[in-house]
Amino acid sequence: MHSVNISDLSILLIEPSKTQLKVIVKHLNEQGVSRIDGVATGEAALEKLTRHQCDLVISSLYLPDMMATELVDRVKNTEAFKEIPFMLISSETRFAVLDEIRQAGVVAILPKPFDRADLKRALRATIDFIDPREMELEHYDVESIRVLVVDDSNLARKHITRVLSNMGIRQIHQAADGKEALQIFEQAQQSFDLIVTDYNMPEMDGRELIQAIRDELHNAYIPILMVTSEQNEARLSNIQRAGVSAICDKPFEPQTVKEMLYRVLEEG
Repeated sequence: MHSVNISDLSILLIEPSKTQLKVIVKHLNEQGVSRIDGVATGEAALEKLTRHQCDLVISSLYLPDMMATELVDRVKNTEAFKEIPFMLISSETRFAVLDEIRQAGVVAILPKPFDRADLKRALRATIDFIDPREMELEHYDVESIRVLVVDDSNLARKHITRVLSNMGIRQIHQAADGKEALQIFEQAQQSFDLIVTDYNMPEMDGRELIQAIRDELHNAYIPILMVTSEQNEARLSNIQRAGVSAICDKPFEPQTVKEMLYRVLEEG
């Protein structure tokens, strides 16, 4: 059981439209959230955070003074704020626009308008993030599991690393792209129990990394979890054929990752 409930959350909500702000506050109230500070701009949000830290930041994508992508970047790169989960609510659907904020490690992206189930699931993902429960495995000591995290986004690596750490995994190594990951893996492949990789990366992408591990290094047994914002079905099919163990969307819910890890480690 979590020690934190949805009703315990303190939320900073950034929404330029007063009408939309009222609608979102109403939905949050229906979920039991009562501590909500609403502001209209990114700068107002940053100023509010310096005076009172919250448990969750929820923002619209298009703000009067900046995009939410800039806001999440400034939040994640400020030492005092970097651990605060960030959620996006937007009617934007273009992959190229949303992908940058997905890569920044947001806990959820909700459409506008969203339904009650979407919001409740996103709030539960937030609880999993700020009040984690360690993963229990029958055949592994969680603290002894060695993981290689591969992503060209530093923010995404930090987010994935934190999620894994929250599950009790302590031995986590990082690589900025597939080429660097392959070098690390070649040097100590017997030492890793799991690889968590992005798909779209420079030098060597996730599919090429998987193929190199499976075909060139002849390692068919190490579990490889791909965490990606890729939506192209043909590309995803190629990833499956390359030998990935499981694919998880960005942004991901910690519980979903935990279930996938349990499956690939315990049942694989």
